[in-house]
Amino acid sequence: MQELESFKDRISSPHKVVITTHHKPDADALGSSLGMANYLKKKGHEVTVVTPSDYPSFLHWMKGNEQVLNFEDPQHRDIAIKKVLEADTIICLDFSCLKRLHDLASFVTKSNAYIVNIDHHQDPKDFSDFQYWSTSAAATCELVYELIVKLGDRDLIDKDIADCLYAGIMTDTGGFRHPNTTKNVHLITAELIDLGADNSKISRLIYDTNSINRLKFIGFAITRRLTILEDLQTAYFAISKKDLRKYNSQTGDTEGLVNYALSLDGVKIAALFTEREDGVKISFRSTEEIAVNKFAADHFEGGGHKNASGGKSNLSLKETTEKFEKLIKENQKLLFNQLELIHEKN
Repeated sequence: MQELESFKDRISSPHKVVITTHHKPDADALGSSLGMANYLKKKGHEVTVVTPSDYPSFLHWMKGNEQVLNFEDPQHRDIAIKKVLEADTIICLDFSCLKRLHDLASFVTKSNAYIVNIDHHQDPKDFSDFQYWSTSAAATCELVYELIVKLGDRDLIDKDIADCLYAGIMTDTGGFRHPNTTKNVHLITAELIDLGADNSKISRLIYDTNSINRLKFIGFAITRRLTILEDLQTAYFAISKKDLRKYNSQTGDTEGLVNYALSLDGVKIAALFTEREDGVKISFRSTEEIAVNKFAADHFEGGGHKNASGGKSNLSLKETTEKFEKLIKENQKLLFNQLELIHEKN
């Protein structure tokens, strides 16, 4: 509470604030960033949102999107660096360690700003002066809402802020389908709807807005790039750079693809391997009773949530999927041990 009061005092008078989030922001990352930005602007602060990279076009509807500085955009880079180095406060949202900022991290480290970290991921690193963190939260947007309310500023949450925060909570709960959809999630989203969030419109903008190329890519991936390991209750997609070029893939086009693999009857573990210029990006998903975050951390330099984690590999795409299959076979008993215990209890 003492730290909260200190933070409250700090934002009581206008100053220069930079808000940033992780590389390749998703709806929770951007929603929490723009939700917080719009809130602080109402309190008179000079606020700049700097993202380490671009993000999906289906998030561009959020209020303040047109003012976001993309650090990887040559036209934005210099001004983004200037804003970071001159900031009085830097608010880091939806990540637990500075390496998630990629090249932007070194400039945040150089800054003399007061650092704030708001996040719901496991194993947070100690890089901030004030931390508002909870792994029990489904989304960082959930924490941003709670923080604003604790600061006594619920009345400052307008429709634009509510829309941003609702989007992050909706997506990080898989449209309120994942096990992290708690009573608190429903209470907060009800409050956000009461404050003006257009839940139906937000769902359509995020889930039902596709390009023709993306739909063709999804169809191609399901019919040609899906591998099912029935005896291991595992399925995965392996997407090459050539595949991405063929369908003129844009940032966000692979979003949610891994969930098609997890949706298969009998599948408990799913993965998406996407070949990029800097290596293979990996997304892991699992059913409620199986934790994939430790598996990602132990074998693919990753981590994240129990049922939704990420990782990377510097091997080729083929070598990476072969390694994955080998590891699943070797760790099958360990990975499925929790499932066996649940069945025994029942």
